[in-house]
Amino acid sequence: MHNLHIEREHKLGLEQARKITANWIDSAQKDYRMVCTLERTEHEDIVTFKRSGIAGVVTSNACKFEIKAELGFLFKSFLPVIKQQIEKNLDKAIGNG
Repeated sequence: MHNLHIEREHKLGLEQARKITANWIDSAQKDYRMVCTLERTEHEDIVTFKRSGIAGVVTSNACKFEIKAELGFLFKSFLPVIKQQIEKNLDKAIGNG
């Protein structure tokens, strides 16, 4: 069960979505010390990420981004702030904000 779930539709196409996903992986690894694994298929990218206190999946395709994560005890109290920041950054990246 995920306690963080964000979905955003977009009209960027697969190539641009993959660029945004690659930038997200770089940021997650450098800024938040996440361990990320990318699985690329013909139609989508699936990124599994984890670190102490958080684990989840980012799925991106030609028309949608989806983030699902399970936050541990220490992060749960910050869930509203974390969700708001992720939504803000994602909306900015896809041109919705």
